[in-house]
Amino acid sequence: MCPFLTEVFMLPKMKRAADPYRDLAVIDTRAPRFNQAVVGVLAAVAVATGWWWLLAALGAQLVIGLTLGRRFCLPCLVYFELIQPQFGEGRLEDSRPPKFANKVGAVILLAAAAAYALGVTVVGVALGSLVAALALLAAVTGFCTGCEAFKLGSFLLGRPFVSCPIPGGSSHVNSR
Repeated sequence: MCPFLTEVFMLPKMKRAADPYRDLAVIDTRAPRFNQAVVGVLAAVAVATGWWWLLAALGAQLVIGLTLGRRFCLPCLVYFELIQPQFGEGRLEDSRPPKFANKVGAVILLAAAAAYALGVTVVGVALGSLVAALALLAAVTGFCTGCEAFKLGSFLLGRPFVSCPIPGGSSHVNSR
């Protein structure tokens, strides 16, 4: 945990089963849902206001997080440094399906922004609305379309999805 944030916000020290910045094969199940909520709300705001640059910024943020790691993903930092310490670590899951969903989301967000920028507003609205709707659906219900597409794709390619091992041998971590 970031010592600065711990001091400024007086956050409790928390024992984690997986380090969110080093144990990249797994992720706290609530982290993708928080990210989906942020992306969904901001994409909805972008579509409602016509702020296509916000769609571009969301897509770029997903690309940055995917390429440089969770330390550079702003919603990830908020979740792991501010929210998780307050509520404890949730159940750990394989990170490959949420990573795939983020890749798909980034492509669609960037395509939506490009459509807006090129004057094809209807396409931009449709793509931005699609991301907003699916991200909010995932945040509220836990059903991630991109994650399910990853699992289906694995099956269709003859490599049925098998979750990776969880550090410490447990798929559940007690929260406080």
